[in-house]
Amino acid sequence: QVQLVESGGGLVQAGGSLRLSCAASGRTFSSDAMGWFRQPPGKDREFVAVITWTGGSTYYTDSVKGRFTISRDNAKKTVYLQMNSLQPEDTGVYYCARRRPDSRGTAKDQYDYWGQGTQVTVSS
Repeated sequence: QVQLVESGGGLVQAGGSLRLSCAASGRTFSSDAMGWFRQPPGKDREFVAVITWTGGSTYYTDSVKGRFTISRDNAKKTVYLQMNSLQPEDTGVYYCARRRPDSRGTAKDQYDYWGQGTQVTVSS
């Protein structure tokens, strides 16, 4: 069993920044790839970013490239999402998740453990 807890969400103005954290516990390993997803109001949950266990391989959805940075601190068992230049379309509930060990994609059905989510609201 893996437990993930997100924190760091809040209300910011357009152009502002937030840093989300996801603390992992339970049967976790540094080899686990970890991802961030978000669910805008009235829309499906969508992929945002993923980082491999090495921390040297990352992938982002096109809409956040150049603005968001995913990272991890294995000693603290925590994954982060630094979000800069936030825009209203970034508003939503943000979730961290572990990718299945036998998966390699970005689709949400390839992730098996999820946090409770943290709300991010960007005002215009």
